[in-house]
Amino acid sequence: MKIALIGATGFVGSALLAEALQRGHSVTALHRNPAKLPAQAGLTVVQADVYDAAQVAAAVAGAEVVISAFNPGWDKADIHDLFLKGQDAIVAGVKAAGVKRFITVGGAGSLYVAPGVQLVDTPDFPAEWKQGALAARKALTRIRGEAALDWTFVSPPVFLAPGERSGQYQLGGEEVPFKGEAPAGISVADLAVAIVDEAEQAKHVKARFTAFSA
Repeated sequence: MKIALIGATGFVGSALLAEALQRGHSVTALHRNPAKLPAQAGLTVVQADVYDAAQVAAAVAGAEVVISAFNPGWDKADIHDLFLKGQDAIVAGVKAAGVKRFITVGGAGSLYVAPGVQLVDTPDFPAEWKQGALAARKALTRIRGEAALDWTFVSPPVFLAPGERSGQYQLGGEEVPFKGEAPAGISVADLAVAIVDEAEQAKHVKARFTAFSA
């Protein structure tokens, strides 16, 4: 499968790159500085600015699926605006390139903890993550209106951490997943397994899902 990957040097994106290449997929990674991605079999690196829809369109043309793990950086004071600016340009570029299948990774903040109550709106939600989470929630609302795309929105569980690849996971939908009394988690390697599985199997088209440890 021809996969275009955005955010390939990030926490989630680097795990996605490793998983996709391990499975033998052909990956085109978009990056502003291609030198940051070492040469690997199956990998093509294209210089592109994700805030420029035309550059995104040129880079993803011919892909069967575009996977975006874009994040401008949690240390950015204006992460809210930067995330939405990038997400909007990426979506516009994917559509301009004529690629139908689009998978985007958001956050856990828009998952529900109770009817009508999302995690980001709870009193104990970390302040340092709130602006990014609010932006991801807006991105989910916007992508749900994209009739031209066969989109999937991925919300990681509350706890996402480094860890070994087990290849096993459980799936959830709109709610924060729990294991017993505590919120569930997953290793970033196993989240990548779930996302690449979705790229291959397309079980959540025009839907959001989460994945957590089995």
